[in-house]
Amino acid sequence: MKIVLNNTKSKYFEIFSLEDLDNIHETFRKFFSIKGPVAAKILSINESISIHQLSKLKNHLDNLNVFSLCIYSNDRNTILAGKSLRINSLFLKEQEVKNKLLLFNFKEKDDILHEGTVRSGDRISSNGNLCIIGDVNPGAMVSAKKNIYVWGKLLGIAFAGKTGNNNASIASLYLNPLQLRIADVIAIGPKDKPHNYYPEIALIDKRTIIIKPHIIETKN
Repeated sequence: MKIVLNNTKSKYFEIFSLEDLDNIHETFRKFFSIKGPVAAKILSINESISIHQLSKLKNHLDNLNVFSLCIYSNDRNTILAGKSLRINSLFLKEQEVKNKLLLFNFKEKDDILHEGTVRSGDRISSNGNLCIIGDVNPGAMVSAKKNIYVWGKLLGIAFAGKTGNNNASIASLYLNPLQLRIADVIAIGPKDKPHNYYPEIALIDKRTIIIKPHIIETKN
């Protein structure tokens, strides 16, 4: 089963797999910080989802302030379960569901450029690099599979290398985050505000996140 979450307000778009319907709380924990409204789509191929399982899944989606929920499946029992819960459910052939999934995968961009302030409660995730021209306020979270660049103040939470890339980095013109994470290494932001007014970069050195001046080399 694939679930598509889309929050147009914060340009958040993510596709993830859900294999264990009976133990989904931990899976959804990381999405609780998304500021709604969120559109959700469930794509199921050759899988029968019971009313009980679907009700549990719907409750977790409701906690994300989902304003639109739709099921696409080639299993009639799943469609009947969805309709019994008054969920918009559409029966499609197997290939048609696969085609929809391919379309959503196409929309899931690699690198993302976001212009403007990322406000408290907003969440932006990139499958490549993430570049933000603006501030990341406290309470906001930005993440990327590769590097994060904030051309403004980074005051919220930043997570680079989210698939385990230890070579990822986080750079900002004003680096004063609540928390930094690169791969599986986590660091709490400094208590004192930066005294310097030049770009800084956070990266992993000997299993520790260090911060140093971000010097951009130019060729003459």
